[in-house]
Amino acid sequence: MFHLGTVDVMAELKSRLRTDLNTAMKARDELATATLRMTLTAITTEEVAGKQARELSDDEVLKVIAREAKKRRESAEAFDAANRAELAARERAEGTILDAYLPSQLDDAELATLVAAAVAEAGATGMQQMGAVMKLVQPKVAGRADGKRISDEVRRQLG
Repeated sequence: MFHLGTVDVMAELKSRLRTDLNTAMKARDELATATLRMTLTAITTEEVAGKQARELSDDEVLKVIAREAKKRRESAEAFDAANRAELAARERAEGTILDAYLPSQLDDAELATLVAAAVAEAGATGMQQMGAVMKLVQPKVAGRADGKRISDEVRRQLG
């Protein structure tokens, strides 16, 4: 079967991950190799989830990478709490590798500005409108801030 269009075009980000994996393997960089393999596996799993296999767009690949990076941060915190410093360090190192593929994170001032604009746009005056504000902020932030940071800032401004 012959297809034209973007469906058969591999996402640029996924292609970059594969290229970087090959480079890491040639350089015998065990950490990068393992991290990129796990990430590509997560992407493949996402592609075959559901009723029909499909190719992920760059935005969808970014969401998978962000989710994987978040898992690393949470695991590092759990290992720190359990006094397993060597495992926490490994998780942080993997997270650093993944962060290179993600858009730069918003600092607190930038996040506060975006939230303030959304509060004004929604005409929010209290916590009852938190959902409406979150709905406006989420697309503007798009992977550049953790959901918890966003909701904490919205609560702070509405509270």
